[in-house]
Amino acid sequence: MNIPWLHWAKEIQAISQAGLAYGENGYDLERYEALRKISVEMMSYFTDTPIDKVTELFASDKGYQTPKVDVRAVVLQENKLLLVKEKIDGAWALPGGWADIGLTPTEVAIKETREEAGYDVKPVRLLAVLDKKRHAHPPSPNHTYKIFILCELTGGEALEAGLETTEVGFFGADELPPLSIERNTVEQVQSMFELASGPASHVLLD
Repeated sequence: MNIPWLHWAKEIQAISQAGLAYGENGYDLERYEALRKISVEMMSYFTDTPIDKVTELFASDKGYQTPKVDVRAVVLQENKLLLVKEKIDGAWALPGGWADIGLTPTEVAIKETREEAGYDVKPVRLLAVLDKKRHAHPPSPNHTYKIFILCELTGGEALEAGLETTEVGFFGADELPPLSIERNTVEQVQSMFELASGPASHVLLD
């Protein structure tokens, strides 16, 4: 979804953050701080969110700004895909979440599947690396890369409920429940069935 003001606000914030990280001239630092303030005010105005909250979530990092990373585990059993029901919106998603500092992508996939679904898995191979802005997700203040990793089910049992999830289930390609499109779109989930059964050399990019 192309929302010009959101793109401009994110670009201004990224430029200001880099300037504050590497600038040395005091006058330039003041200008970069002013740019950051403008980006926060834009985000606050168009989303009707308090300035303090926007600053905390959108403009509190330091150093050169890079995309955030979301890791999703793709677990198939008898050609059915493991999904978890999210507490936050009552819709379903592949197990996963933000990448943790100190963990590799495969370690994140293992951790998230255990915490959200109750199952133990073994990562097998990479299926896709997607730029969230190129897909039909709701608008987001973050620029996000999404990593999808095929995993083999090795043990454990379904959780009745996790900290962020309320149900766990396996679904076929023609019986998908309502999906949490903030986390995964219908097209992405459908493509996982094809990628998982396709050649190992085929990785979906962007």
